[in-house]
Amino acid sequence: MWEKKNNALYKKFIFKNFSEAFAFMTRVAIEAEKMNHHPLWSNVYNTIEIWLSTHDAGDIVTEKDQLLAKKIDALLAD
Repeated sequence: MWEKKNNALYKKFIFKNFSEAFAFMTRVAIEAEKMNHHPLWSNVYNTIEIWLSTHDAGDIVTEKDQLLAKKIDALLAD
């Protein structure tokens, strides 16, 4: 579940290994690029943390962030 932290949507994802984590990041990157909406994220081995906020709106959570969060969650259902 995404949580609102420091004017951003935040979620941590844990995968079996680095390869699965990196593949997920690649799929997220493709969706983010289509939306021209790029997350702040970090990756250490099998763990990815993502923060979503809209910089053009003053670094707050907007509908654009909510939409990208839904698209990211949908990638896990595939």
